[in-house]
Amino acid sequence: MNGSAPWLDKGRVRRAFEAAAARYDRAAGLQREVSERLLERLDWLRIRPRRVLDLGSGTGQVAAHLARRYPKAQVLALDLAEAMVRRSLERLGRWARWRGRAAGLCADMEALPLAAGSVDLVVSNLALQWCPDLPRALGEMRRVLAPGGAVLFSTFGAGTLEELRAAWEEADGGADAPGRPGGGDPLRHVHAFPDLHAVGDLLLGLGFRDPVTDVDRLVRRYRAPEELVRELKALGATNASCSRPRGLTGKGRWQRFLEAYAARRDPEGRIPATYEVVYGHAWQGAEANMPAGGETQGSAGGEARVPLRALADALRQRGER
Repeated sequence: MNGSAPWLDKGRVRRAFEAAAARYDRAAGLQREVSERLLERLDWLRIRPRRVLDLGSGTGQVAAHLARRYPKAQVLALDLAEAMVRRSLERLGRWARWRGRAAGLCADMEALPLAAGSVDLVVSNLALQWCPDLPRALGEMRRVLAPGGAVLFSTFGAGTLEELRAAWEEADGGADAPGRPGGGDPLRHVHAFPDLHAVGDLLLGLGFRDPVTDVDRLVRRYRAPEELVRELKALGATNASCSRPRGLTGKGRWQRFLEAYAARRDPEGRIPATYEVVYGHAWQGAEANMPAGGETQGSAGGEARVPLRALADALRQRGER
């Protein structure tokens, strides 16, 4: 989503990941699996980068892989949470930092502190879903790309945590009578995620060349809903929506949520959690070094046109489900 009224509280996102940094790796099984699938796609990119950016580096697993794969390149590990940057630098090693082959940046993906055209490869694993303005984040990725550079990323798609969302909708529907506040907002408990086709359209609209997107659906299974909730909290993946409930969840509503989710148990007695993972890669377009903010395809009169309608419509439809 984008616009003047952000739907995601970045401060809450940062604080959650600061708190989760020390325990993140113990809970990040899915993130590791997705990163492995993402990094395999580097074989498709014939590129010898001199500078690589790991965008949303977390604890540095992807950054460390990039350092091994491209030993002559400088690897930049960037994250919104300072504690995550420190973990990334620890994983990259003091020797790499001393040689200038590794550096850490605590910064916002929507306002990268890097010069235009200064990076040859941008890799981002499961981080873009934390950007309230996805077009701006992707626009910043293109801005910092050098001519001939490439981006490779994964992010969660529209079907992510659909069971969790549905269970909360059932619980909220039972708690709120018509006309009372608290129900009806699909972002109260689970974030909105972009549609696969909307991401592809957005890449084209921003001026990337030869964009390719595809999707995986991964299902993890848990003994109880509480186990999933604990894992999400350990990852720092708490609800940072600006429309989230500000008070404590009442015992009655929490119990209704548990019962609604438990009703979805499989024949083996486990509850599912679906993750739709969107993968994408693209190349720097013909017009490099565009301004920050995702502006491209300038027309006569100095206007900049980016077809964001598909993304906005997809997220709006997701919110109405």
